Formats: sequence, C-alpha cells, structure tokens
Amino acid sequence: MAPYKALYGRNCRTPLHWDDFGERAVLGLEIVTQTVSHIAKIRERMLTAQSRQKSYVDEQRRGLEFEVRDHVFLKVSPWKGMMRFGKKGKLSLRYIGPFEILDRVGTQAYGVALPQKLSEVHNVFHISMLRNYIANPPHLILHEPMQWTPDLSNEDIPVKILAMGSGC
Repeated sequence: MAPYKALYGRNCRTPLHWDDFGERAVLGLEIVTQTVSHIAKIRERMLTAQSRQKSYVDEQRRGLEFEVRDHVFLKVSPWKGMMRFGKKGKLSLRYIGPFEILDRVGTQAYGVALPQKLSEVHNVFHISMLRNYIANPPHLILHEPMQWTPDLSNEDIPVKILAMGSGC
C-alpha cells in the first residue's frame, strides 16, 4: 500500500508536483518512473523505521507463560482514579495479589481466581497485566492488633533483648 493511501485512505489522484518547488513539471513516461522511484524510496525508509522501532520494542518484551495453579500479581496501575483497589492517587497500589491462575484463555490471556470483594471485575486478564509471584515465606508479616488503653496510649513491651550493654 502506498504511504498516501495508508495516511488518507484513498489513492493519490494527481502526483504532478512531487519534485522541488521551482522545477518544471515532468509529463508523460518520466512522471510515472519518477513516481515509482519515489514510492520505492518511501517504502524502503518506512521498512527501515519499522524494523528500528521493532528492535526497540523487542528489548522491552518479556516471554512470560504461566501454568495453571501458579500465583501471580495483578497490575492495577492503568485504572488510575478508581477507588476499587484502595487508595487513590500517588499512594495507590501498583500490584495486588497474589492470585491463583485458574485456566489459560487463548494464547495471551489467563483466568485468575479473584476474591469476593473484586467480584465486579472480570477475571480474565492479558499477560501484560500479570507479574510472576515467587513464594517467599519470610516476606509475610504477621500483624497483631494494637492494644490501646482507655486514655488512648499504648504500652511498648520488648519482645527480645538483643545485647546487654556495659552501662552508660
């Protein structure tokens, strides 16, 4: 397809003035050969630009594949401004999860087991929205609720003495 047709959706009707301003117009067989050479040059340059852009994008691509029962994080940063996943704005989460993969849908999408609080979200996501989760038990933080006194103060109780000092 010619670049003009790609841009405007129709063929170029009159390619009479393809040469620089001030030159005289070429008529007959010369205009056809000149037009064909210009189109060939445009196609060659477009292919060069496309291959350069493809090489830049290929550096960013990740070859990800997940198996059923793997765990993944779900990317939520494209849904900025929505209060669906907690805080809004700068402090909003980028990833939530981990969630278990239920099945593979096509070549680039996966069905994910979402909790009940996310029931309004469709559970099939493109592979670009998923990040691999590697299980690491030490990263889990056990949260114990704070014990407050009636005057809203908290008593700190040491859990473990790490070292005994020689005194001050």
